[in-house]
Amino acid sequence: MADVRNPERPARNLERPAPPLPVPAIVAGLAALGLAGVLFGGYGLAQGLLFVIALALGVALYHARFGFTSAFRQIMAVGQGQTLRAHMLMLAVASLLFAPLLAAGTTIFGGPLTGYVFPVGLSVAFGGFIFCIGMQLGGACASGSLYTVGSGQTSILITLGGFIIGSVWGAHDFGFWLQPDFVWKTVSLADTGFGYTGALVMQAILIGAIVLATLAVERRLNPPPRVGPPSAVGLARLVRGTWPLWVGALVLAALNAATLAISGKPWGITSAFALWGSKLLALTGVDVQSWYYWSGHHAGGLSVPILADRTSVMNIGIIFGAMAASALGGTFALVRRMPWRLVAARMIGGILMGYGARIAFGCNIGAYFGGIASFSLHGWLWGVVGLVGTIIGIRLRPVFGMGVPKLTDSSC
Repeated sequence: MADVRNPERPARNLERPAPPLPVPAIVAGLAALGLAGVLFGGYGLAQGLLFVIALALGVALYHARFGFTSAFRQIMAVGQGQTLRAHMLMLAVASLLFAPLLAAGTTIFGGPLTGYVFPVGLSVAFGGFIFCIGMQLGGACASGSLYTVGSGQTSILITLGGFIIGSVWGAHDFGFWLQPDFVWKTVSLADTGFGYTGALVMQAILIGAIVLATLAVERRLNPPPRVGPPSAVGLARLVRGTWPLWVGALVLAALNAATLAISGKPWGITSAFALWGSKLLALTGVDVQSWYYWSGHHAGGLSVPILADRTSVMNIGIIFGAMAASALGGTFALVRRMPWRLVAARMIGGILMGYGARIAFGCNIGAYFGGIASFSLHGWLWGVVGLVGTIIGIRLRPVFGMGVPKLTDSSC
């Protein structure tokens, strides 16, 4: 388990949490309150509620240390599947919550509601593959980048910068990846003739098979145990300690369903990176509006103010939520010195993730979490190719001075 401030260091024992850090806690609290006031007052109830959900996501991601990068690395490096099984719990519960919402097709405010159902094809296969290579080099996934930045980890700012660059690059090339040879068929498990009831049964079979497979791998390889910070006990530890993985899984599933019910779309992250980067590039005189991504697929999206964009607002909320949680837990700290190889890995990893997410219709949240919970086959394809990409990423990590779990380790 990695230190929230530096994923290359083991996590310190949080059995006795450090004293809260008042300055970052106050900064995060005041900023969150101020922005919430602006959103509720100027952008509507839905946008304000999404910001509150995002704050909760930041808190949950931080306290549960809910990793996607580490889960894929542990299962592919040494066969340790505990965190991947937590993913399966999250996906199973999210599927149960998504099904009635998707069947109804309307938000709690009466607007249209649809899941993340996109075509399978080369764009998803290649995008998910390079994303997960980048995930291992960048030190965090899309959600991990946000909550670790909120926790003060300076090196992940480099990953985030690369993420934005790669997202803009992917938006520029988006039309190329939509040609018929690269995009095949859109498949929803709910459209196979048995509706969402049948989709839930098929989803349960797939998830159950993965859980059983991870247990079989563990019996065969006998991997080192996953050892993280101790689980929370009592109300005080819920605020300042760490949560069991299963708690994080349930909370993330519930908050994703709440996002779907309010906004009409599941939780997403990386489209905001493309928006931020494209707006900055437009200021330099580049005609980004002529790109198919902004003129066709996301027509009108470039003109949307940042605070009117639900994904941008949620990304900001996750950062503030994690910042407040880490400050109250006494772990917020800025890392000031980084080896050049780590800097290079962070930048390369971020670019690969940004580009991969755009052409694959999402990242570990939008494609993997949101896609599978929406019963889209492209989400499952993303997960499979992501595990293959993880193998490549694991082999590249030592080149940049980063560690890889081994069967001889006492823990991972």
